[in-house]
Amino acid sequence: MSNRRWRLALLALTLLRLAVAARMPLSADEAYYWVWSKALSGGYLDHPPMVAFWIRAGTSLLGDTPLGVRLLGPWAALAGSLLIARAAEDFWPGRRAGIVAAALLNATLMLNAGAVLMTPDTPLLLFWTATLAALARLIRTGQGAWWLVVGLAGGLACDSKYTGVLLGAAILLWLLAVPQARVWPKRWEFWAAGALACACVAPVVAWNAAHGWASFAKQGGRTGDWDPARALQFLVELVAGQVGLVTPGVFVLCGLGVWHACRRARVGSPEWTLLACVTVLPAAVFAEHALGGRVQANWPSVIVPGAVLAAAGAGVRFWRSACAVGAVMTAAVFIQATLAPLALPRAVDFTLIRLAGWSDLAGEVYAAAAAAHADYVVADEYGLACELAFRLHQPVVGLEPRWRFFDLPPAAIAGRTGLLVRSFRDAGPPDPRTWPTAIPLGTLVRGRHGVEAERYGLYRVTWSGRGPTPVLLPRPAQPVLGKG
Repeated sequence: MSNRRWRLALLALTLLRLAVAARMPLSADEAYYWVWSKALSGGYLDHPPMVAFWIRAGTSLLGDTPLGVRLLGPWAALAGSLLIARAAEDFWPGRRAGIVAAALLNATLMLNAGAVLMTPDTPLLLFWTATLAALARLIRTGQGAWWLVVGLAGGLACDSKYTGVLLGAAILLWLLAVPQARVWPKRWEFWAAGALACACVAPVVAWNAAHGWASFAKQGGRTGDWDPARALQFLVELVAGQVGLVTPGVFVLCGLGVWHACRRARVGSPEWTLLACVTVLPAAVFAEHALGGRVQANWPSVIVPGAVLAAAGAGVRFWRSACAVGAVMTAAVFIQATLAPLALPRAVDFTLIRLAGWSDLAGEVYAAAAAAHADYVVADEYGLACELAFRLHQPVVGLEPRWRFFDLPPAAIAGRTGLLVRSFRDAGPPDPRTWPTAIPLGTLVRGRHGVEAERYGLYRVTWSGRGPTPVLLPRPAQPVLGKG
């Protein structure tokens, strides 16, 4: 395939992703990050702030719509694909490795999901890939100025998700492992890159310092856990999740590429040692984490850019077949997420669990609140509260401890009647210390084609004034009520 043809194919894929992003309902996590974008800050309890700024940029252009929230995702996937191709050409000029690397990356469910769902992984993958591309250019040209790009992109990766720290650790390991690279710490550009990265993450550090290091403690508290009784289960789940998200054929080719990188790293090859460091180090960290707790399938996504580069450089065969399998899997997920032609069981349809039925649920909550003469709708689970806030005309109140870390206005609900929406996943009835009056009004089911995703209880409540401070969640300019 010529360079022009594959770039046109990439552009067509980007337009398809934009169409999917516009059609899919917002997930609860995306609605939560949308709330972040209405209260911009240097940090948040769960992650650094980059995703909030990306959503704010998109909604400033297209409004509070699913496409507005996700607008930068498809373009980030396009930019990342061009960067991965450029890195491959710098590592192995004249071998057309760029097309292979870009094709393998775009065949993964990981990238395609990140292109149509706005999560912290979306900007993280772009800036991680940009850092690798800058390092490839550094190795190819020997020009120290590329360290400045490394520092900026690496710092922005850390502003996207704390996993970005692994990239910095991998680069330091590479400097120690490759004799030719040890000259760089003697150059001012290297230290300037470090200063740039520190400047990028300074707002995140400042926010944590002002909030009792809450975010660092939440994320750092996951390290060092040990659960030998379930370690094997967690490790199997980790590998199975990667096979699914990377897609089976691409996963095998990436594994071969990383194995080849490790072999070549033993002889001190700069590019192969770098790829070994940026893949094996994160893989080891997530494997260690799996010894004590479940690793979500998307967490190791940062391994994939380096792995597809290694696969392309190793000259793997059958990459077209692997990409075809990935394309079919991605198409199936896109069709089910947007058109839902199949009434699949909940256990096998993650699009049902995350995406289905939110607008219908909001419409039913709207009607129930009106019938109960409720002054506000309240939820004590953040994802549910944010979904309702994105879609409803009524005031929506969040009531759980996490909201104290947000710059949101307090909700004046004392002495007023509210409608509490509570998932049946939560054990027991509403806490009487918080809701001394909680009259059950029935149940609602969120689902699709008669298949249940989740069940909720409705309660007519009054607040006791105890517990977390209630906050008033933002409302979109045009609330989204209708099918979804």
